[in-house]
Amino acid sequence: MIYINGLIKKFGDRIAVNNLSLEIKQGETFGLLGPNGAGKTTTIRTLTMLTRPTAGNITINGWQLPQDELAVKSVIGVVPQHLNLDIDLTAKENLDLHGRLHHMPGGVRERRINELLDYVELTERGSDMVNTFSGGMKRRLMIARALLHNPRVLFLDEPTVGLDPQVRRRLWDLIRRMNADGLTVLLTTHYIEEAENLCQRVAIMEKGRLIALNSPQALCNRFGNYVVEWIESEGTQYRFFTGRTEAAAFAGTLATNATLRHTNLEDVFVELTGRRVSA
Repeated sequence: MIYINGLIKKFGDRIAVNNLSLEIKQGETFGLLGPNGAGKTTTIRTLTMLTRPTAGNITINGWQLPQDELAVKSVIGVVPQHLNLDIDLTAKENLDLHGRLHHMPGGVRERRINELLDYVELTERGSDMVNTFSGGMKRRLMIARALLHNPRVLFLDEPTVGLDPQVRRRLWDLIRRMNADGLTVLLTTHYIEEAENLCQRVAIMEKGRLIALNSPQALCNRFGNYVVEWIESEGTQYRFFTGRTEAAAFAGTLATNATLRHTNLEDVFVELTGRRVSA
């Protein structure tokens, strides 16, 4: 569905994306993980034609960028990190405007708007002004807007940033539903548990480079299924183990309290880069 080969994006002398190559399969939920400045949003902006690549090849649904921009725009939906709804319009009016921009016929547009308001559980608020919506409702409306023209690929840039855990998990359910319906989803996130729960595969980026690529579980298994974490004068220390018995035995030898837990993607990221993922 998405093929990226040797993607480079420079801003002056600064390299934001450095020779990135990826293949994202049809129907996959794929995550880009990394700290600020890792190149995630720049990658999304390049794939969604908001910025031009310095070098490299990009193919989406069989069409190449930048040659086939109009064709690519017809099959992608984009939910940006920052809220960009028109707060002086109702939910339906926001969707109607988007449908008109995609030249959707009136009857088709109206049916699709009603379908999507039901899909994101906003039917009862369709005639309300967007400035009365909560953050989670605005996010759901932005997803509905991105789906209006029946795209085959959905780009989600930090889809749950700033939302409380309950609303975040509600959006996770929506993303799972979209993926189950056959949509290819590419998301960026700072939230480790988000990538672990939603993505079949994740790519970890650091300073514009791809440093790891696999399923969340496979990346964790790369270092060990369990980690023991403890505090010393120089800071937090940790050690990986394949089995729980071995990890527990090691924790028992420490002269201080230790935490024994399953390895997560943040552990993998720290081990690979020495940096923590932070918003």
